[in-house]
Amino acid sequence: MADIADAADTADTAGAVPLPVRGGPRRRTALIASVGAVVVTAVAVVGALGLGGGEEEGPSAPSRAGSVVPVTRATLTERTQVDGRLGYGTEIPLPVRAAGTVTWLPEQGATVRRGGALLRVDDRPVVLLYGRLPMYRDLGLTATSDTTDTTDTTVTESTESTESTEAAGSGEDGERAAPTEPPAPTELKGMDVLQFETNLAALGYTGFTVDETFTAKTAQAVERWQKSLGLPETGTVGIGDVVYSTGRVRIGRPGVRLGDAAGENTLTYTGTARKVVVDASAADAAWAVRGTGVRVRLPDGKTVKGEVASVGKQATAPEGSGEGDSGQGGATVPVTVTIRDQKSVGRLESGPVTVEYVGREVKDVLAVPVAALVALAEGGHGLETEQGRFVAVRTGLFADGKVEVSGPAVREGMKVRIPE
Repeated sequence: MADIADAADTADTAGAVPLPVRGGPRRRTALIASVGAVVVTAVAVVGALGLGGGEEEGPSAPSRAGSVVPVTRATLTERTQVDGRLGYGTEIPLPVRAAGTVTWLPEQGATVRRGGALLRVDDRPVVLLYGRLPMYRDLGLTATSDTTDTTDTTVTESTESTESTEAAGSGEDGERAAPTEPPAPTELKGMDVLQFETNLAALGYTGFTVDETFTAKTAQAVERWQKSLGLPETGTVGIGDVVYSTGRVRIGRPGVRLGDAAGENTLTYTGTARKVVVDASAADAAWAVRGTGVRVRLPDGKTVKGEVASVGKQATAPEGSGEGDSGQGGATVPVTVTIRDQKSVGRLESGPVTVEYVGREVKDVLAVPVAALVALAEGGHGLETEQGRFVAVRTGLFADGKVEVSGPAVREGMKVRIPE
């Protein structure tokens, strides 16, 4: 009994708050503990209560005010927030190959679809088509003569043939032989032909087989397409007549003015889908894996789903870092997050946003509200049961206002008290 009294006196000296007494002069102490970011009012129990190593339940205490909650099994998810920017992504120069003077430009922010004019050069439209292979040559039927073996025999035969022709041309009638017919055109082949024919058919100009061969029927369809564009009906597509993109484009800031010469930096573009770019810390970018789901909080407070689409491979040092400063502590890498449901973003086109990603996650664990934790006098944390007993627990992940708990005396469904 003397030991118990000494322990109680020691607790009083430490500034503890005395608890109600039952059947004797023994007193218990209460401590205030800060757990993670949540401050809870905790009840501390002195070592004389028999918690010892924290594996057994101590004697019961009188009931006190406070709500009672069960220990539940749950999945806890720790989320981290980073700042991002909503927009259409980085503007990229259009690969304009047309030569001449720029005579028309679209408005910045305009959307151009397949078959639409991106600009006009020498008053000829440069048309957008869909594809990944760039336009690297003219497409059409090429006129080439048949080649023969250039041996001595061939030369001799050719000479004799020429002489015979001249003789025939200067015959008794004085009439010349009929001129030789022009060589038959050669059909162009390649994957770029297949890509172009796919677009031509998608625009409604058919009558040919969509394949890797540019035939006379393809040329006829091209002539009809050129007529609709107000172009000469040549049946041949010039290298500067078409620009390919993987889909619709949104016109960016022009690099030239009307009257300037067309070039590689004539016009810039982006995709038409809004996305988010995050400058993630290079030292803490393990979360940024392609395909990872995130949540994007918009400026109006609305939250939409996003997905990591790409992660930059080159880190950028923070502004103001000197030559001798590696800047590794603040170096960042760009992370692009796409938003599949574009309607969920509304009409907002740009602005600051917050991106939430999962830092840690534990599944199928026992959890209680953080406020249910109490700090024990001998160290560590515990829970107060509905009957007033104290059970020592080990804590794990703190997330969503709950904490992971474990221990021999903790079980699912057990009622614990949240002190007021």
